[in-house]
Amino acid sequence: MAPRVILYSRPGCHLCDDARATVRSVCAQRKVVWDEVDISADAALTSAYGEQIPVVAVDGEVVGFWRIDAERLKRAL
Repeated sequence: MAPRVILYSRPGCHLCDDARATVRSVCAQRKVVWDEVDISADAALTSAYGEQIPVVAVDGEVVGFWRIDAERLKRAL
């Protein structure tokens, strides 16, 4: 099953650590598959998201960046 939620992040990002915890919790509650993508490994993603990370997308649509709101993520699911 393909993940519905993608967390775009990069190493050493404290906001990414917070976002990961939020995504993990919300997705576990909703029984939704999620994945994390390191943008530093991909020049196109680094160019696209650069300073906005962390970025969370649901079904390919960005639903939040920087500080990820659990309630907003729940509504998107």
